[in-house]
Amino acid sequence: MAAADYYEILDPRFARLFSGNAQVEKLFTGCQWAEGPAWFAAGRYVVWSDIPNNRMLRYDETDGNVSVFRQPSGNSNGNTVDRQGRLVTCEHSGRRVSRTEFDGSVTTIAAKWKGKRLNSPNDAVVKSDGSIWFTDPSYGIDTDYEGDKAESEIGACHVYRVDPGTGEVEAVITDMVRPNGLAFSLDESKLYVVDTGRTHGAQNPAHMRVFNVGKGGKKVSGEKIFADCTAGLFDGFRLDEDGRIWTSAADGIHCYDPDGTLIGKVKVPEVTANCVFGGNKLNCLYIAGTTSLYMVRLMVNGAKTY
Repeated sequence: MAAADYYEILDPRFARLFSGNAQVEKLFTGCQWAEGPAWFAAGRYVVWSDIPNNRMLRYDETDGNVSVFRQPSGNSNGNTVDRQGRLVTCEHSGRRVSRTEFDGSVTTIAAKWKGKRLNSPNDAVVKSDGSIWFTDPSYGIDTDYEGDKAESEIGACHVYRVDPGTGEVEAVITDMVRPNGLAFSLDESKLYVVDTGRTHGAQNPAHMRVFNVGKGGKKVSGEKIFADCTAGLFDGFRLDEDGRIWTSAADGIHCYDPDGTLIGKVKVPEVTANCVFGGNKLNCLYIAGTTSLYMVRLMVNGAKTY
């Protein structure tokens, strides 16, 4: 198959980011809704979620083996790795953000805000100061498909910050309809957050916003729309070492230049939900599609963000 079968060039800047010989490989299939891949460099493996099946799977890069990492998983969704190499997980039915310790035990990082249970944490990122920022839409309590149907105790969907010292949970963005994927810019001066509110009404957003991070690193302000999704909805995303954003969409992974230009797409035959850079050189983009885990080897390296 030709490169055109796997890539769509919308701007000349995209052409140098991939090899014409690099194919999008399907590594595993059999999920109901694959989400939240996280790369563990020390073990050379990817952990990702299969939300409706209430399990987490593990792909071993060294031999291609796939095994169950955890089941039940609290209907886990987004995953990331903190600065110490521990797994941080957003759980839908658990309605919490958890951390898997080195001894395998699971610790609750955040489960309530102002005494009320969270909705269903969706995605998380760890800042260099150790704080954990996460989104909390209602997808895990809307129905029993991705969690346990329930009424929202908070009555809204926010973006939160967990203080690394005190463990205090603070709402940092409170005006989104359904906050979803999020990530910091390379210098952490900006925070990108997806709003997938379109799932709850055609009048609602299907875009990514960017915020300025305050000097103390605890507050955000000055938000603006970074990009509107041109195919379905954005979801999870990651940055490469040059600050480009690689984000999931209905027709594959969309690549945005830091200036906000959509420069190209990696075509995937399923709706994608999230992605992560992995491999020894962080030049393998692992992609969670609807039922499958995919991988494509790029000519650019992922940023060492968390």
